[in-house]
Amino acid sequence: MSGKGSGSLGKKASRTLNIGVFGGSFDPVHYGHLLLAQQCLESSSLERVLFVPVAHSPLRPRGPIADAKSRVEMLQLAIADHPQFAVSTIELDRGEVSYTVDTLRALRESSPADTFFLLMGLDSLLDFPRWHEPREILSLAQLLVVNRPATSGATAADAWQILRGYVTDEQIDTIRSSIVDSQQFEFSSTDIRQRVARGRSLRFRTPRAVEKYIETQGLYRE
Repeated sequence: MSGKGSGSLGKKASRTLNIGVFGGSFDPVHYGHLLLAQQCLESSSLERVLFVPVAHSPLRPRGPIADAKSRVEMLQLAIADHPQFAVSTIELDRGEVSYTVDTLRALRESSPADTFFLLMGLDSLLDFPRWHEPREILSLAQLLVVNRPATSGATAADAWQILRGYVTDEQIDTIRSSIVDSQQFEFSSTDIRQRVARGRSLRFRTPRAVEKYIETQGLYRE
């Protein structure tokens, strides 16, 4: 699996892998995304992180600003020199509403021996009951929960309570024991798009190659 992978995981490795699945719009990708993926890679038993740009999010009716091709190319530029990062166009190739459960089913079908970990912010667990087939998601992948500094204790308690409707207390303890304590990264795709529209610098917010791509392709100017 290489940084320029597409809808599949590429040539099958000779051993099973623990693969993190990192979904999002990546509109555009920035250092916050990359640092979070690296933290998950280092803090857990992952050997790969697969970036999966969304086609159409069911929870965000307003779609990405940049087209699919641009978002994929920016991701490929951002991870080009990282052998443990890869991009999958599995959701873009499907072209429909991007349900995580469908993505995980396809990944498991293509690589049945591998173990998949779904990267998810602790605060996102509060929306988990709204996801399509949440129980099936938990049967296809293990949750790798990222705890951000801004997450409150009340939010954490609510999130774990929600999970009790889908898994056992023992399974919750396993998820909690592998939680990734993330640093607070002051980066966002929204901020980058706004800076481009205002003619401001993107330096140190996204890789230089991505910055130049946005400039040469004229993205986010309006």
